[in-house]
Amino acid sequence: MSCGREVKFRVTQASLTQFNFTTTNNTLNYKLALNITLRNYNKRVGVHYDGIEAVAYYRKKWFSTVRLTPFYQGHKNTSILSPIFEGQQVLSLRGRDLSKFELEKSVGAYSIDVKLSVRIRIKYGKIKTARFKPRKIDCPLKVYLSTSNGTAAEGFRTTKCGNVHFFSDPVAID
Repeated sequence: MSCGREVKFRVTQASLTQFNFTTTNNTLNYKLALNITLRNYNKRVGVHYDGIEAVAYYRKKWFSTVRLTPFYQGHKNTSILSPIFEGQQVLSLRGRDLSKFELEKSVGAYSIDVKLSVRIRIKYGKIKTARFKPRKIDCPLKVYLSTSNGTAAEGFRTTKCGNVHFFSDPVAID
């Protein structure tokens, strides 16, 4: 059963200014800035984001987590999240994963997955639900490494994120 239209999550901007992997110490140095747009189309339903984390993966390997500020998104409202992943992380890239990295490096475009983990409450009129944690929201990205002057070699395409099930049970859908 559904009580509202799902909130739409889209990555509308991405800037990758550093993405280097050093094989001598298996370290990934990275800087990735995103704008994630959340659109609540509902007329009477608001969403309290009590906890929200953006988690970045390369080749299914975690490399960074950013905690974002909790907020309330009213009905018929658009909000923008702007996580910045920056730093270095030891990463085990071997065999096929290392070959894929070298190929992506030569092209200048990397496949990076960002998953959003949220803890929310739904507000319908004066009624609020208990806190719950829906499935992670998956945003599979293809991000181009920016040139030395900071402009991307290719334009980033807005990417829809999937697995948003605030108001519906994906298993119960016919």
